[in-house]
Amino acid sequence: MDVTYWTRIASPVGELLLTADATGALTSLSVPGQKGGRSVEAGWQSDPGPFRTAEEQLAAYFAGELKEFALESATHGTEFRERVWHALNSVPYGATTTYGEIAARIGASRMAVRAVGGAIGANPLLIVRPCHRVIGADGTMTGYAGGVDRKMRLLTLEGAVS
Repeated sequence: MDVTYWTRIASPVGELLLTADATGALTSLSVPGQKGGRSVEAGWQSDPGPFRTAEEQLAAYFAGELKEFALESATHGTEFRERVWHALNSVPYGATTTYGEIAARIGASRMAVRAVGGAIGANPLLIVRPCHRVIGADGTMTGYAGGVDRKMRLLTLEGAVS
């Protein structure tokens, strides 16, 4: 039987819901009101133990002391989504990129920008996998599953916008 552990952590962008698998690998990080975010399900086990490292790293990130997360994760998506998510991990702290640039990084055509946006919107690891660093080609703060206000707060924290 698969076990899902969960915990909630307070943060400057709202309470975070974290889930992990039986090995303790992070499987999701959701924020309140997130489009497609997770909710605690029957049978999940509340246990902060598997999340101690994540909690420490998130606290350091929000304090401006951590620029790159080093957490074991176990997320599953289509091969296309996995390629997009891998590309997100290469966007450095304090920088932004565009949906078109992500498409180019994975070798997809400009016509795939919508599909790239869909894959980014399905990212189960908000904040940790930095989908908030992807902006519109014209510099606008387009879509973010956690809300554009949170996106702005994260980018401001990182010094990518003022």
